[in-house]
Amino acid sequence: MDLIVRNARIADRPAEEPLDIGVAGGKIVTIERSLAEAGEIYDAGGRLACGGLVETHIHLDKSRLIDRCPTEAGREISPMKQVAALKPSITAEDVRARAERTLVECILNGTTRMRTQVEVDPAIGMRGFDGVQSLIADYKWAIDIEICVFPQDGLTNYPGTDALLVEGLERGARVIGGAPRYDTDHAGQIRRIFELAREYDVDIDIHLDVGNTPEAMDIHLVCELTELYGRGGRVVVGHMAKLSTMPSNQLAVLAGRLADVGVAVTVLPATDLYLMGRDQDHNVRRGVADANFLVGHGVNCSLSTNNVLNPATPYGDCSLIRMANLHANVLQIAAPAQLRECFAMLTERSARLLNLADYGLVIGNPADIVVIDAVTPEQAVAEIRQPLAAFKRGRQTVIRHSPELVRPN
Repeated sequence: MDLIVRNARIADRPAEEPLDIGVAGGKIVTIERSLAEAGEIYDAGGRLACGGLVETHIHLDKSRLIDRCPTEAGREISPMKQVAALKPSITAEDVRARAERTLVECILNGTTRMRTQVEVDPAIGMRGFDGVQSLIADYKWAIDIEICVFPQDGLTNYPGTDALLVEGLERGARVIGGAPRYDTDHAGQIRRIFELAREYDVDIDIHLDVGNTPEAMDIHLVCELTELYGRGGRVVVGHMAKLSTMPSNQLAVLAGRLADVGVAVTVLPATDLYLMGRDQDHNVRRGVADANFLVGHGVNCSLSTNNVLNPATPYGDCSLIRMANLHANVLQIAAPAQLRECFAMLTERSARLLNLADYGLVIGNPADIVVIDAVTPEQAVAEIRQPLAAFKRGRQTVIRHSPELVRPN
């Protein structure tokens, strides 16, 4: 064996006794109790192990811009306009430097797979794409990254953007996204995104239905086109803050529709909690979609970071476990089974959302293993317990020492 992770409590079966995970040639070759083999040893000490955390929606290209933007006065803010004003001066080297700092923090917090959104338009050109793409090979030893190329500032109303989307797809982007809220023709943008996804055979991941009321939702067209184009299981909608404004009986009907056609949802608690409800000065709505409710009605969901240290989310430490804890707090979730689902929305559910066929602690899969300082998934979420070690294809990439109390003599 090249590596043996001993005494690991497998995340999807935490009630079982700890097991040993044997690794050879970068793959998991056995999972058994008291493995009698020689090799490099990491003793998990009965702690939780999973196949790594999966970041399904993050904007590496525009992270860490907050220090370049003036603080907006009042409750109404315009984060997209602030970022748009910076684009002409942003270089690929600048994008890479900021994105790299964020990427490293994600890795240190146990992320081993990632889908990052990268925006293109005539103001930024392909510089954001270039900066992020340059990191993929350099960090392959620690994390697998795929790019979702998308038009943040509009498509049908922003000439030149369509050609840049096509360029991104031809240069290897495996996902295409959208942001119809910022387009004068919502339906036109959505239809074009589906057309390009079919032409290039890529998945779809759209920013959708952010707003303070449930009126004029674009999700209905997305469901219709998912059915029409046969894209079930390959379409994700992110944010969906309008779901938080719907009565539960209406939400249950919509959730059933999402489940039937195969549209998944990524909930972004930090950003939506910060942005929503700004039309109110008291009794402010939370604005965060209830991922647990959706899962309970058959919808696959993930919890993710979205932005880090930029005008739409002026904080963040790249901890997905903290994001799950935030979601649980905001949605008033406390039952162990529901907390366990929150953990699954960082791991197994997120992997399924990204269509990762080789994810998880399964014999034959890549030896991507993260050991978390907890004994159950629900403890990890409730107590924000952080990873102590990470391995990518059997190679250790992260080590963090558990804090200890030093008593006086």
